[in-house]
Amino acid sequence: MTADAAVKLTGLTQPRKLESGSRRRFSPVALFEALATPHGVDRYLELVNPMLTVREMRAEVTDVRRSTADTVTLTMRPTRQWRGFRAGQFVQVSIDIDGVRRTRCYSPACSQHRRDGRIELTVKAHRGGLVSQYLNTHATPGLVVGLSQADGVFSLPDQRPDRVLLISGGSGITPVLSMLRTLCDEGYRGDVAFLHYADTEADVCYRDDLQKIGEQHPNVNVVVAYTTQTSGGDLHGYFRHEHLDAVAPWYSDAEAFLCGPPALMASVREVFDTRGAGQSLHTEEFTPPPIAADDGAVTGTLTFGRSDVAVANAGTTLLEQAEQAGLRPEHGCRMGICFSCTQVKTSGCTRNIRTGETNSDPDTEVQLCISVPVGDVALDI
Repeated sequence: MTADAAVKLTGLTQPRKLESGSRRRFSPVALFEALATPHGVDRYLELVNPMLTVREMRAEVTDVRRSTADTVTLTMRPTRQWRGFRAGQFVQVSIDIDGVRRTRCYSPACSQHRRDGRIELTVKAHRGGLVSQYLNTHATPGLVVGLSQADGVFSLPDQRPDRVLLISGGSGITPVLSMLRTLCDEGYRGDVAFLHYADTEADVCYRDDLQKIGEQHPNVNVVVAYTTQTSGGDLHGYFRHEHLDAVAPWYSDAEAFLCGPPALMASVREVFDTRGAGQSLHTEEFTPPPIAADDGAVTGTLTFGRSDVAVANAGTTLLEQAEQAGLRPEHGCRMGICFSCTQVKTSGCTRNIRTGETNSDPDTEVQLCISVPVGDVALDI
């Protein structure tokens, strides 16, 4: 069967309008999906062409390149359901590894105005990172992955600020680079400072791209800081007051956007708060904030029923305690976004660290990465 034949079979062609007074009938898509139960029409279409879908959104890798030893940059062509994104937002990428669907969150690094409609993701291979290691090793043109619509509130305001400061560290470069590229595509004329931190020159993703942007746009000041390399670069060491003054002396009149590892985030926040500019700093978190028990007391036992393991409650998230106990539950973003770590709590009370809400109902699903035990808790893991 050809792809065109499959499209006609599923009713993706324009359906005929019903005449007034005629009986309501199933659309061809609904009828085919009913016949395709329990697998759904997309399960059959993917046998013809993985990119031919009715409901699910996917993306095909069309280009793969590596600018550092531990990163891979993927250019991807989404299916027709893709609605685009705002610079700074993230998407969820799903891929089957050893028969298990794994989902992780990544921020596009390209401009939101990219003309060919494709998106660019850069994935850093983290030690023990199942999906990141897989993509760095096995991603090739033609690979098809699951894709979500873009989400997240970390983005440029519709009314562009007069001045913009972008700060990133490590793989946190992707959302702020997307902002920079978007501003350049829009012909933005305000002052822009782009400050990126990396251990050494070899660890800088998009080094050549950043240099080219700085050369082509006189209003953009690109500054690279090395935290361990003492030669080369524009700055050395970790973020501090002197770095802010050197890169953006006009910071008090700007909107600042920050994404990077926890140590960098904490340093930038401290400097901005000390100078009374905290309200102008917008951040994208890699991980949730540190967790503290409600009253400083941590009690109870955490039991993993299926694994026959019980540990004293340490006060950290269910996911962290499971990993410390030697278990390896599935997880993704570790931020409560992708729901990959959802498991059944058979008994006990948990607290959601993002909302503060507690859950005492037995046999309910909880997200391991953003839930902490309140007393004794049992999980079906």
